[in-house]
Amino acid sequence: MRILSAADVQAAVSMPEAINAVESAFVRLSAGHAEVPIRTHVDTPAYEATSLFMPARLDHATHAALGMKVVSIFPQNATRGAPTIYALVTLLDPATGRPVALLDGTYLTALRTGAASGVATRHLARSDAHVLALFGAGAQALPQALAVWNERPLERIWLVNRSRQRAEGLAQRMREAGITCELRFALTADEALAEAEIVCTATSATDPLFADTALRKGVHINAIGAYRPTMAEIPLATVARARVVVDQHQAAWAEAGELVRARDAGLITPEHIVGELGAVAAGIVVGRMTDEDVTLFKSVGNAVQDLAVAHLAWQRACELNLGVEVALME
Repeated sequence: MRILSAADVQAAVSMPEAINAVESAFVRLSAGHAEVPIRTHVDTPAYEATSLFMPARLDHATHAALGMKVVSIFPQNATRGAPTIYALVTLLDPATGRPVALLDGTYLTALRTGAASGVATRHLARSDAHVLALFGAGAQALPQALAVWNERPLERIWLVNRSRQRAEGLAQRMREAGITCELRFALTADEALAEAEIVCTATSATDPLFADTALRKGVHINAIGAYRPTMAEIPLATVARARVVVDQHQAAWAEAGELVRARDAGLITPEHIVGELGAVAAGIVVGRMTDEDVTLFKSVGNAVQDLAVAHLAWQRACELNLGVEVALME
């Protein structure tokens, strides 16, 4: 079995490659060529924490994958100077069940989540969009910016965060990652949204981050931070008027706080969702109809993203001799 660190995964897979891998995985998911049970939550109340167990199988003639990701989210770690999220991905041989790889899932999670927003931006954002508003400055923020940067000719990125220090740290990481457009620090959400044609929200908010009236016509939103029914980043009024695309119907209705709240408030029905991102990417469903549409990609994360990127990372690692090979059984 090959063990890959975060640095190994980063060396093996670029953001453009991850975007293409995730797009292919979403297409297969929507076409019925994957099995993804609803993930299991195991809470640790003493630490206000939760762990998520996400198994999946992804069918393909030459790139089939089988495995599981485990993610632990411990917010109190921030006070200890430790990461709040740890993750591992296990890959199994889909023909024999033999464990073939164990990958650090923390960086991989950020990479595949950014890649999903890259796919959504590719198919839903206006082609002339050039200003991004990015909410949040945590581990997910940089991959979100990189993904949109790869898909649209950005001229400006507004950073929206309660802590100016954290926003400045994010800006430095963005420069180091090769993002060269203008970076601005927003004093308010409205200041950023007055210009934004693409919005990415990557926070742990339990209530909407902005008012619906602050959004421009034609804006596209990638909402990836809220992954439980008790969380929400996007106003219900925005959900009600947007063309909503999800990663997977079943998971979205089980876990997407914005959709659950809007449904319970009588603002939408299940039919309000235009379709899954894989169907949009395959050309089966039309995501954006006009330049004035507000489009919303609501993602709660899906294990096929992890399998697709992990499988690619493992293949490249074998080619480049990255990581460490260990024998589980003699």
